[in-house]
Amino acid sequence: MTTTRTSPLSPDHDVVVVGSGAAGLATAVTAAHHGLRVAVLERADVCGGATAWSGGWMWAPGNPLARADGVREQTDEFRTYLRNALGEDYEPTRVDAFLDAAPEMVRFFHERTALTFAPGAKICDIYGDLPGAGTGHRSVAPAPVDLRGLGSDVARLLRPQLYETSFLGMGIMAGPDLAGFLAASRGDTRGLLHAARRVTRHLVDLASKRRGMQLVNGTALVARLLRSALDLGVEIRVSTEVTELTTENGRVTGVLASTSDGPVRFSASRGVVLAAGGFPQDEARRRALFPRGERHWSLAPATADGAGIKLGESAGGRLRTDLASPAAWCPVSLVPYRNGRTGVFPHIMDRAKPGSIGVLRTGRRFVNEANGYHDYVSAMIAATPDGEPVQSWQIADSRFVRRYPLGMAKPRPIPLFPYLHSGYLQCGRTIEELARKCGIDPTELAKTVAEFNAAARRGEDPAFGRGSTPFNRYGGDQAVTPNPSLAPLEKGPFYAVRVVPGSFGTFAGLATDERARVLDAEDDPVPGLHAVGCDQASVLGGHYPAGGINIGPAMTFGWIAGRELAGADTRIGRTA
Repeated sequence: MTTTRTSPLSPDHDVVVVGSGAAGLATAVTAAHHGLRVAVLERADVCGGATAWSGGWMWAPGNPLARADGVREQTDEFRTYLRNALGEDYEPTRVDAFLDAAPEMVRFFHERTALTFAPGAKICDIYGDLPGAGTGHRSVAPAPVDLRGLGSDVARLLRPQLYETSFLGMGIMAGPDLAGFLAASRGDTRGLLHAARRVTRHLVDLASKRRGMQLVNGTALVARLLRSALDLGVEIRVSTEVTELTTENGRVTGVLASTSDGPVRFSASRGVVLAAGGFPQDEARRRALFPRGERHWSLAPATADGAGIKLGESAGGRLRTDLASPAAWCPVSLVPYRNGRTGVFPHIMDRAKPGSIGVLRTGRRFVNEANGYHDYVSAMIAATPDGEPVQSWQIADSRFVRRYPLGMAKPRPIPLFPYLHSGYLQCGRTIEELARKCGIDPTELAKTVAEFNAAARRGEDPAFGRGSTPFNRYGGDQAVTPNPSLAPLEKGPFYAVRVVPGSFGTFAGLATDERARVLDAEDDPVPGLHAVGCDQASVLGGHYPAGGINIGPAMTFGWIAGRELAGADTRIGRTA
């Protein structure tokens, strides 16, 4: 791929995009592909937003990669699943717009840009017991890519991998890559060779380039989108904070931004697109809208503080808070570092592995741990009495910690000592000793573990049905029978990590229509203003029915907005 020659700043554009995550870059690439002059203005000094720290997966049912594998589901199947999962929060017009456009969005980026995808052939919808639920092929992820092949301009602009979700800064992709690392922890020869190759190459990159060059997950997605945008002549400005929308005769016509050169007005003859990442880091708004109003730990960057939503409100846009949940919850644990910094680790995969359970202070389980991360936090909030801090503990035995991650603690051969020394992990020779160290009721925890163990040996979970859905079983360990998600906790010592509420981003956002246009209090479009990503109210009504339901709609409505601004043919099926 070629490196694009940089050009001096020109404040005259057809489209100005505020924010550089998946939604903003998808909008910019689509609009530029249709011949528009586009500027992306990013407040941080790097691009990617929360997308760069994510798994990069996107829910895009009916995508062409599925069809290439011979899977030809009908759109009505997706509608059936969403109607059952969303209930009264189902919005037919916007949902139809998403379902109709998502396959074409994937086709456009996969065939016409530097962004190519890998299929999620085995990624299941979360609620497998609902009609219409899928057991694979509804998701796609960015194909891994070497940063060296994308050019120095992409390397300069790209937000690095989040340290907590990497191994020494090296990302690991769900699927065969992750399976290889887990197999290495069991001493499997092929797994050991896979892990050795990946780690050796990463260490060489660190020594020679001072950063990882093997991009997977969200960093691969952002890097490929950046390359696509630069190839199309999109002007990308970092350290550029949009402070005001400019209007003329009631129409948004551009923005005022603070830059290193001072205040600059950027005109946008076609319109402005808000894609600044929602408000997960806006403490005042969180306290007003999040349950309990207590401290919350988000996996979004500090710049995702609601600036885009405030800009939209200033032009007459309406904030929607009538969703099932204001945010996309994720259980997290807090990682203390010697320099005083606290890291945030998302518990994505460990909860479903056999040999671990989640409990409250009472020592009792409260949820099917192998269900979605959003459901885990919702259940934790609902089960915690008023006046008590919302928290739980993920409990595991010694066999578990040798084979699987427990939070940020890695399986063998990585030692557990640093995590025990810092207090991130607690350890007890017996379940009762562990309970006392964590402030958990020891009698009740011992009773809970005994009851769980007796049923787990039979492959059953009568309390919560763990392992009863394809999603549960896929998240487990297929080598464990009769239920890949269940195994007793019986070999000491025992370990625990404290889990608290966190989020990937917000669901509450600006009201928009099926064309991503921002709506005012009367549900009329605000002329010249669009919102995508987390600045847009969730198309799925604040529910989390499948992995990738943040980035999938973000990319799709970015594609829709880009075409809308370009005046492209709106009939689905035409991606030119």
